[in-house]
Amino acid sequence: METARLWLLCPLYEDVDSFLVVKARLLKVLAGLSWDISRIRFVVVDDSAGFDPEVERLRHEPNTEVLCPPFNLGHQRAIVFGLRSVREQIADPDIIVTLDSDGEDQPEDVPRLLAPIQASPSDLKLVVLARRTRRHESLQFKVLYGLFKLMFIALTGTVVRTGNFAAYRGWTARRALFHPHFDLCYSSSLLGLNRPLLFVPCERGSRIAGQSHMNFLKLLMHGFRMLMPFIDRVAIRAMIVFSAVLAAGLAFAVAVIGLRLFTKIPIPGWTTYGLLMVLLLSFVAIGNFIILFALFSQSQGVGLAFLDRGGPVRD
Repeated sequence: METARLWLLCPLYEDVDSFLVVKARLLKVLAGLSWDISRIRFVVVDDSAGFDPEVERLRHEPNTEVLCPPFNLGHQRAIVFGLRSVREQIADPDIIVTLDSDGEDQPEDVPRLLAPIQASPSDLKLVVLARRTRRHESLQFKVLYGLFKLMFIALTGTVVRTGNFAAYRGWTARRALFHPHFDLCYSSSLLGLNRPLLFVPCERGSRIAGQSHMNFLKLLMHGFRMLMPFIDRVAIRAMIVFSAVLAAGLAFAVAVIGLRLFTKIPIPGWTTYGLLMVLLLSFVAIGNFIILFALFSQSQGVGLAFLDRGGPVRD
């Protein structure tokens, strides 16, 4: 631990003033934990792709590195871009903390994320996530977010109560973050990792300055991206449902045909239309089954472009 460094990575989109406040609060908190300032590195990912002139102020900040992707990535993928960009500078025992720049991930909660990691210096695979206990959001956002959580748990069997606020060793950043799922979504890919996860209750704070750039369309896109790392679970659950619909349709068809051919029981005329509808739904179920089976098969493939050359990590 004497030589381990602390990396604090923040995606930034026109939030320079907020970040400077967050940084000052973080340094104050870390000073209380006896962290040497020389072992603390801030990495800021300018997700405006260089169009925010205020970012130039950060290039003169001590212990701060500014990365600029070629185009807007969104805060989730901006984190992954930043970590992959500095991976060669990160050592396995180093500690990574990812948090937003607007203050909603409260710097005062960082010690609670660091404590389990520092208590287990030999466990390089532990991932600590902030579990949201309270949000300072509008009623409309809370309702939409509640509906999204219900949909997410129905499709994946996983409860979403975490975001970008996370801490783990450099070992994870140098290896696990090269999984293709991280190209889509950072937060839900952490949940999908086959790694020991520890959840720490943290109340979500309020934005320090400016306004959120999140709108309904961006929120919807973010929700779909969060589902992508769980496409295998979604496909399996959907295949079970479609298989049940197909089986029920075939059973109903056999029953109706059997009653017509082998009994004298009068059958209402609407059963013919009902039978056609059930058969139609059954064929739709077959088509969806095939599509989802293909998606499931594809989701099991992992990009091997770098693995056959020894992997992304050079020790």
